[in-house]
Amino acid sequence: MKSAISYLAAQFCLLFTLGCLSPDGLAQVVRTEVIPVPTVTMSDQEFLAGVEGGRPATIAGELRLPKAGADRLPLVMLLHGSGGIGSSVTDWEQDLLGMGVATFVLDSFSARGITSTINDQTQLPRLAQMEDAFRALAILSRHPRIDPTRIMLVGFSRGGQNALYASLKRFHRLHASPGTEFAAYVAFYPDCSYTYREDDDLVAKPLRILQGSADNYDPVGPCRAYVDRLKAKGNDAMLIEYPKANHAFDSRALASAVQLPRAQTTRHCRTVELENGLLVNAQTSKPFTYDDPCVERGVTVAYDEQAAREARQALHELVIAVLKPGAVATVTRP
Repeated sequence: MKSAISYLAAQFCLLFTLGCLSPDGLAQVVRTEVIPVPTVTMSDQEFLAGVEGGRPATIAGELRLPKAGADRLPLVMLLHGSGGIGSSVTDWEQDLLGMGVATFVLDSFSARGITSTINDQTQLPRLAQMEDAFRALAILSRHPRIDPTRIMLVGFSRGGQNALYASLKRFHRLHASPGTEFAAYVAFYPDCSYTYREDDDLVAKPLRILQGSADNYDPVGPCRAYVDRLKAKGNDAMLIEYPKANHAFDSRALASAVQLPRAQTTRHCRTVELENGLLVNAQTSKPFTYDDPCVERGVTVAYDEQAAREARQALHELVIAVLKPGAVATVTRP
């Protein structure tokens, strides 16, 4: 009887709460590893053209395991936004660990000498975190405690844009290690204003975009249009839109709306990829730069309790459906 009660309690924690936490309110972590990730910093054009190049860099991420043992665990890789790793990322990490899912928070800024790109997005190419994520995926897929078939990619804002477009088959072909892939892609409030070649041909995995209708940093309109295109091609893509929610609606630290008057936004830009990876401003047909008139400053970020609650439920349901926490992995390694 005791084991049956324990089993039911575990299922309740998994399915109906934000995770089973320890008495101090934090999810259990039995092991933390700081894992170096050798990567390269390529220009967006180099990334898109698939050419060898870029400056070598060794970044790092923190792997946290929620339970001891030898079984292989599902994992969610988290990509931060323009402000770096903040409390919203670590809050999500706690939620996922509470579900029995390992987490890997990838830091694309610190080793490159970057603190924030909010006011100056030229400090790091827009697609750099995607290369970082593919490199980290190759390393994590070989980790003895991680099931390589159950690794999900989740990103926020700038990181959300990279999580979104990491789902393209073309980018997998150009940059992912053979035999590695993410089990699902989740993009929180990404910038969908870019049109890439073959961007309606996704890997056969779920893609979810979570965005607020009042977002004036990365407006939802381009994401609506993009998801419509993706669905028309038969991709498993879905936009979950939260009425009246602003950018960073899941960040509890932003209980009162915050204005960022110097933050750069491309909300009125449309950028298109031409041959050889050249990105042009669709309005001028000239190479896009952050000096273009369509680039503006001034955005709002704010927490929205209802949107955050619904987003957590949506992500938890996807994690349960795709990563199946508690399932025993049958993957064999050489």
